[in-house]
Amino acid sequence: SLRDDVASPLAPRNDEVEMGEDDEEENGNEEEETAAEEQPVEIDLEGFEQRVTVLPPEPGNYGYVSAVSGKVIYHRRPRTGSGDEESPIVLFDLEEREEQTIVEDADNYMLSATGEKLLIVNNGSLYITDIASDQSLENPLPTGDLEMTVDPRAEWHQIFNDAWRLQRDYFYDPNMHGVDWQAMRERYGQLIDDCFTRWDVNYVIGELIAELNASHTYRGGGDTEEAEDRDVGYLGVDWELNDGAYRIASIIQGAPWDAEVRSPLDKPNVEVEEGDYVLAVNGRPLDVSQDPWAPFEGLAGKTVELTVSDNPSMDGARKVLVETMNSETRLRHLTWIESNRRRVDEATDGRVGYIYVRSTGVDAQNELVRQFAAQFPKQGLIVDERFNSGGQIPDRFIELLDRPPLAFWAVRDGKDWQWPPVANFGPKVMLINGWSGSGGDAFPDYFRKRGLGPLIGTRTWGGLIGITGAPEFIDGGGMTVPTFRMYDPDGTWFDEGHGVEPDIPVPEDPGQLSRGTDMQLERAIEEVMNRIQQNPPAKPERPSYEDRSR
Repeated sequence: SLRDDVASPLAPRNDEVEMGEDDEEENGNEEEETAAEEQPVEIDLEGFEQRVTVLPPEPGNYGYVSAVSGKVIYHRRPRTGSGDEESPIVLFDLEEREEQTIVEDADNYMLSATGEKLLIVNNGSLYITDIASDQSLENPLPTGDLEMTVDPRAEWHQIFNDAWRLQRDYFYDPNMHGVDWQAMRERYGQLIDDCFTRWDVNYVIGELIAELNASHTYRGGGDTEEAEDRDVGYLGVDWELNDGAYRIASIIQGAPWDAEVRSPLDKPNVEVEEGDYVLAVNGRPLDVSQDPWAPFEGLAGKTVELTVSDNPSMDGARKVLVETMNSETRLRHLTWIESNRRRVDEATDGRVGYIYVRSTGVDAQNELVRQFAAQFPKQGLIVDERFNSGGQIPDRFIELLDRPPLAFWAVRDGKDWQWPPVANFGPKVMLINGWSGSGGDAFPDYFRKRGLGPLIGTRTWGGLIGITGAPEFIDGGGMTVPTFRMYDPDGTWFDEGHGVEPDIPVPEDPGQLSRGTDMQLERAIEEVMNRIQQNPPAKPERPSYEDRSR
């Protein structure tokens, strides 16, 4: 309720029925309602929070919420892990005090400016419906017939001006890092007349925002001309040329503790082994004058028939059906992570855990918790955040790693409990490199500030002027606007463009890496083992049992 004199929308009602209202009274009521509608809205700010009313629909995962007279509209999405697939658009009728489903499933919706209709999006089609229950999505709008005439160069000038204005109005520093922003508009704006493609416009915008000398200044998309993609299908293997044919040198195994991705040849009852020759794909022989994946062009994620043999001849060859991968990137990444974990485990006789943090987004939050759950009982930890692509501000990451011992609990059977129960009390080190950026800069910065251990490797990227989103351009293109920048509790800016220096510098050694030795990882193993020797993790002896009979 916006004012003290406005009742709650769910206030108790008198269920008695009034009888005998004549037309004159009804007309009078209508005039009063019309007069009320014309009155300006007044809001009592004092006590505003106390007048909040929670509507009856059960808690859930709700999207866009909007309101029209007497109704609240919202988009209910499946709860994570529930197995539900439908996302209905629903209204709550404040007069009837009940929930009604407008449509059973939709991708999104928008309320019209008049508050009388909904524009609903589902499976790439658009529909207009009433704001009422049980609406049908049977007649999509014929958007294929829509046409428009565009003057590209005039539109490009508008896009450029929008880009310039968005940076002017939302860049975190109103002084634009000391850049004469009006002069930049005149300098780069003249280049738009020389643009011949939308790609040229993106280039000019990129040069414009580069003048700010800030990280997270990106641009792209728009009404660009692009060729059709024909994605290559992958088998998750290393190939080798032998006896005039392509042979599978190895099947990439990934990590045994991760079922996220597997090679199509590393699945049950697939009769293909390392050393086998792949002679044809869908009956098309492999041409050794081309790359082995050439016949897989356009077959990403599709079922293919491989002709396979244990020798480079079609004699005795067999046919095998597999579904190709869209990419091997994650599979090979997991292989690298697992090889590092195994190396740490072997070199420390199981005393040190290894945790890899690939970003500071939701994916890495899940991955960090999962890997930490298996590694925290170790005497020490190596936290590897090399190639960390950033994401969010990693304070929760630090909270997980920075849990000091608060108590231990003696039990009759089994090992005593530690508290917090999921925490590592031993020494820790962190691996960093120049490909760690954004949240990957903040993570080692916070790691150092909390005194969790030394940073080992090379200096990070150095980009902590962050972004929170910006409007799209008229043709669907986009640009980021850095809206915030990190500074330290002592009042100094984070060293933008420089990054976080390691405590123990160890440069990458490609030669050693090619021979299977990661010098940065080896130095981390050495450092954490020395620290375990000098300062082993806290684990007090259980005190003697007390005699409490007196």
